[in-house]
Amino acid sequence: MTSTPQFPPLFEGLGLTGAADPFAKAQLQATMGCDAGLVVYNIAADQLRAAIVFAPEVPLEQAMSVMICCGIGFQNALGALAPPEVGVHLDWTGGVYVNGASCGHMQVAASSSDPAQIPEWMVVGLQLPLLPIDPNTPGNAPNQTCLFEEGCVDIPPEDLLSAWVRHTLVWINRMEDAGTKPLNDEWRGLVRQLGENVSFSLGGNAYDGLFVGVDEWFGMLLRNDNTTALIPLSTLLQGDP
Repeated sequence: MTSTPQFPPLFEGLGLTGAADPFAKAQLQATMGCDAGLVVYNIAADQLRAAIVFAPEVPLEQAMSVMICCGIGFQNALGALAPPEVGVHLDWTGGVYVNGASCGHMQVAASSSDPAQIPEWMVVGLQLPLLPIDPNTPGNAPNQTCLFEEGCVDIPPEDLLSAWVRHTLVWINRMEDAGTKPLNDEWRGLVRQLGENVSFSLGGNAYDGLFVGVDEWFGMLLRNDNTTALIPLSTLLQGDP
């Protein structure tokens, strides 16, 4: 077990304590001009929270694919450390699911919400429960789980965080070398509810329909009756840059 996370070259860690939010802190650091590769994290007894700062070189809608890299990177990381019976899947909206139950989420923010503009920075955050929300009343939320309840109690959260960053970097490099096709092939096997009816809300807007697939940049294709709507992945951006 490591006492502090170990990151690949060009990545630097910034540890927080208490109630400090790594996702908000990473955005603040990015607006102040920090280098890409900053990993802000807060590891508590009951949850792991972390965020990575990126510096995209392509327009926002294409740059959003880094969130997919982060999602696959997390699945690969937990899959390598967890018992073999633990299944990890991803929700298009950023949800993380372990053995079919909700187990944390990912979120994304950027310096610009203009799909055609290259953002100065992008931050992808991860929030993962390690212990039950209410250990005194198990079963109150059967659709929610935590790593402890899924047999992952022996995984040091520092090691999981380190592995997440390493596996994410692998997928970013692969995307830069071969485009989004390898990313798409891997992600299609992990995404939930593909080919099913979905219903969710984003930014005050409600969406529902048949989730038939994604476009090249992972925008959701949602079919209703005889029409198919495209919901860009940038719809998931948090806050007002």
